[in-house]
Amino acid sequence: MADVLLVDRTDSVATLTLNRPESMNSLSVELKLALLAALQEAAADAGVRAVVLTGAGRGFCVGQDLREHVALLEANDPGPLRTVEEHYNPIVEALATMPKPVIAAVNGMAAGAGAGLTFACDFRIAANNAGFLLAFANVGLTLDSGVSWTLPRLIGSARATALALLAEPITTQAALDMGIVNAMVEPEHLAPAAHELAARLAGGPTAAYAAIKQSIAYASASTLTEALAKESELQVAMGATEDHRTSTAAFVAKQKPVFLGR
Repeated sequence: MADVLLVDRTDSVATLTLNRPESMNSLSVELKLALLAALQEAAADAGVRAVVLTGAGRGFCVGQDLREHVALLEANDPGPLRTVEEHYNPIVEALATMPKPVIAAVNGMAAGAGAGLTFACDFRIAANNAGFLLAFANVGLTLDSGVSWTLPRLIGSARATALALLAEPITTQAALDMGIVNAMVEPEHLAPAAHELAARLAGGPTAAYAAIKQSIAYASASTLTEALAKESELQVAMGATEDHRTSTAAFVAKQKPVFLGR
């Protein structure tokens, strides 16, 4: 049996490919466990300075594996009722708090939890034949995989509510117009575009990127005074990094800085 998750590491970039193309990369328990483990490994590996998440075949990810879900329900297995807490929550948190940039290369439909995975990434580059669908209401469920937190922050609560309640697919162009997608490319250009951006970010100040992500996430649920205090705390820490010292010296010397990510 083929690995359900492919991991490639090139130029300090870890590319994680959901690899169940026969089911549009639907999320089985096996795939969810493999994805979480790979994300945790990438977060802990100082040699990985950017992450790309994509799918194999014609879909990015259509969300929960409903065949497996129904089979477990019919067997009175409580697993399906715990999967949000046990699988989706830690996966989304691992993506959103990854101390390095994460890029979703959306090669096809991203539906349900598949869409949620992309929303938790820092960047979304999508093929022009891809699309997004919040399919939860279509199967009598509410939002999970972090969508209630991530999507309103991307496009506002009114648009997020409409997408969730109507549960209709939107095109990549519509997602681009809304601000969900950062860039739209031809399908054949998706992988190179995602890797080019990831390689650029991998050559940057990784510790500063992590602090920027932390600062923005903290400020979203804080008062101005609290956000200012967090900025001060993080800036003191960044001022002590090797990247800050060498880059300021390079600036004074009118040279291009070389960031080591520490």
